Amino acid sequence: MEAVDRAGGEIFAQTVAADGSPGYWSLLITHRDSDVESVEDMLSRADELIFGNGDPNSTSGYLVPSYYVFAKNGVDASTAFKRTMNSSHETNALSVANQQVDVATFNTEGMERLEITNPEKAEQLKVIWKSPLIPSDPLVWRTNLPEELKAELREFFYAYGETEAQREILEPLQWARFDESSNDQLLPIRQLELFKERAQVANDDSLSTEAREAQLAELDAQLDALNQRMDELQASADDAPATAMTSQ
Repeated sequence: MEAVDRAGGEIFAQTVAADGSPGYWSLLITHRDSDVESVEDMLSRADELIFGNGDPNSTSGYLVPSYYVFAKNGVDASTAFKRTMNSSHETNALSVANQQVDVATFNTEGMERLEITNPEKAEQLKVIWKSPLIPSDPLVWRTNLPEELKAELREFFYAYGETEAQREILEPLQWARFDESSNDQLLPIRQLELFKERAQVANDDSLSTEAREAQLAELDAQLDALNQRMDELQASADDAPATAMTSQ
C-alpha cells in the first residue's frame, strides 16, 4: 500500500496460489448441528453463546471479523457474548468441532488444512459467514512507465505459467500464475487500516472530546467512501454473469 500511496506505484497484477485462489477468506464457524445459521442469529443471541475469537495479531482470525462482523454492527465482541476466548485458528476450529465453543473465527486456509489432517473434525464444522477476499500479493509498477512497456509487462505476466518450465519456476513459490489486478485490490486492506486507526483514536485519552469526535468523523467518512466503492465493485461483479448471458 505504501508503494501505491507514497512511491508512485500502481498495481497491475496479483499472484494466484497453486490451488487457484486469489487470496484467502476469514470465516465464522459453528458446529454443524448448531441452530446458529447466520451472523444475525449469532448477534441476536450473543449473550447465550461462547465465542472463540482469534489472536489479536491475526488478520483473518481477529482484525477482519472485528471490523466486518462486529464494528460494522456496532457490537463489542469482548463484552457481547456470554464468554469470549482468544485462541489460535486450529484451537478455535477444534473447540467448535468438540462443541466447547459455540461460534469461532477461522479461515479458508485453515479449513483446507483441517480437511486433510483431521477430516472427521472438519466435517463437524459449518460456515455461517465468509469475509471479503483477503488478497494475495500484488505486483506493482511505476505509474509513469511508458505505455509500450506496460503492455509488454502485461503480456509477459498474464501469460506466465502456461508452459511446464514456467510452472516449475512458480511451484516453489506455491504460485500458479498471475492475474490482472488494480489498486482496488487494496480496498479491504485500507478498510482494516482505517478501522485500526479509528480504534486508536477512540481509545486515545489524550485527545479532547472535540478533537476525538472530529477525527472519528473524518475516519468514518473515509470508511463510508471505501464501503461505497466496494459495494459498486460487488454490484458490477454480480451483474457480469447476467450481462454475459444476455449477450449470448
